[in-house]
Parts: sequence; structure tokens; C-alpha cells
Amino acid sequence: MALAIRSYNSLATLRIVKTFKSFEEFSNPTCFTRIRPRHVRAINITNAAHFSPERSPIIMDKSKEKRETFHELIANHASETRVPVYVMLPLDTVSMSRGLNKPRAMNASLMALKSAGVEGVMVDVWWGLVEKDGPLMYNWDGYDELVNMVQRHGLKLQVVMSFHQCGGNVGDSCSIPLPPWVLEEMSNNPDIVYTDKSGRRNPEYISLGCDSLPVLRGRTPVQVYSDFMRNFRDHFRDFLGGVIVEIQVGMGPCGELRYPSYPESNGIWRFPGIGEFQCYDKYMKASLQAAAEAYGQKQWGGSGPHDSGHYNHSPEETGFFRKDGTWNTEYGQFFLEWYSGKLLEHGDSILGAANRVFQGTGVKLSGKVAGIHWHYNTRSHAAELTAGYNNSRNKDGYLPLAKMFAKHGVVFNFTCMEMKDGEQPGNANSSPERLVQQVKMATQTAGVELAGENALERYDATAFGQVLATSKSHSGSGLSAFTYLRMNKKLFEAENWRQLVEFVKSMSEGGRDERLSVSDLSTTDLYVGFITQKSSHKVKESVL
Repeated sequence: MALAIRSYNSLATLRIVKTFKSFEEFSNPTCFTRIRPRHVRAINITNAAHFSPERSPIIMDKSKEKRETFHELIANHASETRVPVYVMLPLDTVSMSRGLNKPRAMNASLMALKSAGVEGVMVDVWWGLVEKDGPLMYNWDGYDELVNMVQRHGLKLQVVMSFHQCGGNVGDSCSIPLPPWVLEEMSNNPDIVYTDKSGRRNPEYISLGCDSLPVLRGRTPVQVYSDFMRNFRDHFRDFLGGVIVEIQVGMGPCGELRYPSYPESNGIWRFPGIGEFQCYDKYMKASLQAAAEAYGQKQWGGSGPHDSGHYNHSPEETGFFRKDGTWNTEYGQFFLEWYSGKLLEHGDSILGAANRVFQGTGVKLSGKVAGIHWHYNTRSHAAELTAGYNNSRNKDGYLPLAKMFAKHGVVFNFTCMEMKDGEQPGNANSSPERLVQQVKMATQTAGVELAGENALERYDATAFGQVLATSKSHSGSGLSAFTYLRMNKKLFEAENWRQLVEFVKSMSEGGRDERLSVSDLSTTDLYVGFITQKSSHKVKESVL
């Protein structure tokens, strides 16, 4: 097999033949495109003992025996409007035993991503793994290995401070609970987790109702998160601002600043249900009661809305969210202001703590807001309201969030950048495109950087094209970076990989969506690699 790309205008289809069974079978060298400044330099690697696999990507071709040639393509992608692309690593990049999972496969995968032109990768640093042994007992072993590997490949690293559990949400492919000692505290005091009106507890994340209370063995949740981030800073100080360029601060389920209003675990919620308010632990109820008394309506503090329906209702099936429902009354506005206000206070506290920890280290801070696009075309925007975003036909719920992010100089990371309105089912009343435009306007008004992610795993040209369109801006509302979800075996299938390489190239050129030719028949600016496998007639070409 031969791999060819044009240096300026096109990339050829990458032909990847996978004959291995497991993610770790790398008995042969691999081949990836390498893009550098605008000229071609031919290198003869017939005697290539000094060429390590990490330094020189190569490809095998059994049809060209005893012939080894390599042309390194170099293209300049410098542009004031370029949008750097990162790729999320698997959720279980660090295993439950706290070692790096499948290091050989990870090494080859990082080599591939570097050669495709990506800026770097993103990894979840799980609270449940690092502080597993007990309070203030941190183990960074697996992450040490990963950071060093990322550095060797010349990539950058975005690190997510993941203070939530993994498992029970869209795309969760493994289970990583909170630290055992935290789960013990939950067992002793169930009210430290979010609770719905049926009394169902959600152990995914500590309730923001107890942010300032010493419920975790004498420390508040915010103190625990601060101590964790401080230890990370001290341990990885030499990499901050160089290899580690961004810290995304987890602030809720899935690492997003929101309430766990639509939990998928055990079939509790199904798309496009409106979700439920999560304000029924004793700490949230006490806060609501105090707010109602301060407002002069003590009777409003007994509980959340009684007519807000259940997880899988539609807005019109409820008294609260229907077109002329309770949400638009004085009581409804009082409750929604309190509920969303508590979320804003939570984000403000954690981002303030993160700023104090990482000030002067050279890393960017970011936070993620969920792209809740279903029922956006209704008046109440029910699904956004239950998640804590007080956004409706009458109110902009994203501008206060953007202003809070701007206060701390934190990048506003938003999901669902790949989605188009026409792809959504009619009963969802969905408009991801209008939602993204609203968020872009809010971040521009607040003067905060906007970065993006795709919400679901997509490999098609339509999704990539939508991200390209979203990333463009002629008025300062474009994306500062994009993180692609997610690296896995499917990404490295031939057509999917070709689409990613095209996408990265277009983003690096400021969003020019130029279709790339399937083949390159010219004789200029061509990268070709040929390697003979002398020990076998069977060729393995693998990219993971």
C-alpha cells in the first residue's frame, strides 16, 4: 500500500488495512502523513537504523520488495485565523490500577495524530483514580507516563479535572466511581449528592448545595477540589504552560457546569425528555427556603415546582413548562432565578479556586457548558431549565454564564458544534444551530474565548463541515480551539481517518473547507512510503 498526499491542495485517501485483533498488536511499522513548512525534502532511509519509529513515520508495501524511500512533506499552516484541533483520548486512558492503558497502542496513536497535524490531545484526570487511597493521598503514575509520551511526540495536552464519576451518560464506555472514601461519606450522609423529587439519589457528583460545608471529612467540596488541583500543579509544574497548555475544570456531571437533570443510567431518562429539577437534598431545600423567606414568599420554599412533570415528559404534558405554564409566572421566575443562580455561584466558586491555584503557571483555564438543544424551539426551553440554564423565549440564560467565565478569564467550552437542525427528530423541537449562535453572541458580548466540542461521535463530512462553518467568524465570535470526541479504533478506519485529516487541514487554514481529492496523480509535492516486510508475505498496516 502506498500513502500519498498533496502538499498544498489535497490529501489522498489513507488506506489502512487492519489485520490485527487487539489494540496492542504493533508488530510492524506504521505510516502517517507528516505536514511541515512549504517545501519537500526527500530522505533516503535504505539504511535507516538511526530512524526511530517515533521520529520517522513509515509504511509497508509488500509489492515493492527491497525498496525503501521516504519523502517528507512540509506545509506551512500558520494563519492568524487557524483553529487548533485537539483529540480526546479514551476515558480509560489510565486504568483502574492507575497505570497507562495499552501504552504501545497509545504511542502509535499519538504518532498518527501528530502526523495528521492535530495540536494535541485531551485527557480526563479522574478524581476517583488519583485520590483513591484516601484524603490527600494522590497517585499520578499513569498520568506521568502519558505526559512524558505526549511531550516526546511534540503534542500539547489539555487536562480535565474530572471531579465526577464516569459511567451512566452518553458515550461513557467504562465505569470510574468517585473515591471510595467519598462514597463512604455519601453512604453516611446521602444528602451530599443530588436528589430528585422522587428521592432518587445521583452519586455522579457532589451536590452544589454543600459547596461551603465541611462534609468531606472536615473539608468542603471546594476545598477538596482546590487541594487536588494544587497537588496536580505542584507535581506537574515543569510541564505547565509547555506540554500542558490547558486545564479544563470539571464543575458537574460529565465535567459540565450543570445539574444532572437527564441521567441515562438505568433508563431513567430518554431523549428528548425534559428532565427533572435536582434540588431535593436537604442542603438545596434549606437554600430554597431561605431564598423564599428573603423574597417575602415563605410558602414558595417548601419544595420545587409540583407541576414540572417527570424525566421523559414533553413540555406540553406539564403545567410548569407548557406554553402558558407556571415557568412564566412570578413564582416560576423566582424559582428559576434561584435554581440557576445556585449553579452560577457554584461555577464562580470553583473557577475562582482554580484561578488562585494556577495563576502564573502559563496554562489556560476552561470550563464546559452542555449543549442542550432539545426543546429549544419551545417557549420555556424546558430541558435547559432543568439543567440550570435559565434560558427561555423571554430570557438569555447564557450571557450570565459567559460573564462569569469572563470574570475569571476562563475559556467557555461548548458542545454540539457538529449538529444541524435538520438531523434532529421532529418531536425534539430541537435547534442546535440556533443554540450555538446564541452562545456565540453571548461569549462575544461578554468578551470571553469560545472553544468547541462535538457532543456525539461523528466521522462524516457533514458533521466536520458543520464544525468548520461554526468555527468561522468575521466579527470575533469564532472558535479559539476545537476538541474532537473521541480517539478510538473506529477513528482510524480508512475513510474516517481521511475525513479527520481533511478537517484538521481545513481548520488549520482558517476554516477553508476544500474538498480533498481521493487520489493524487501528479508527480509533485508527493509523500510516498514503501517498506518491504522480508520475513513474511503477509502485510500488516495498522493505525490506532
